[in-house]
Amino acid sequence: MLPGYEEQAKVFKAFCDEKRLQVLKLLRGGEKCACVLVESLGIPQSSLSYHMKILCDSGIVESREEGKWTHYSISKKGGAYALELLKEIVDAKEE
Repeated sequence: MLPGYEEQAKVFKAFCDEKRLQVLKLLRGGEKCACVLVESLGIPQSSLSYHMKILCDSGIVESREEGKWTHYSISKKGGAYALELLKEIVDAKEE
């Protein structure tokens, strides 16, 4: 890949899975504990961890530790970057 495209691909990878889209919908309501996400999605902790790593690596979701649990929320900065990236890619420019 060309420089910079790897980071951009991580953003789009975050949106390319049904479970990750469900996670993002749940997080739109505010920060959620991993235990709440596991229960709401009906998936094992290991599956949630896999999806959350992809979402966090993309910058769209951020995490914080509290005791033995991790809490997740949508990153305003990451969300703005994803939106700007999409606009940049689909914006047709006349040459």
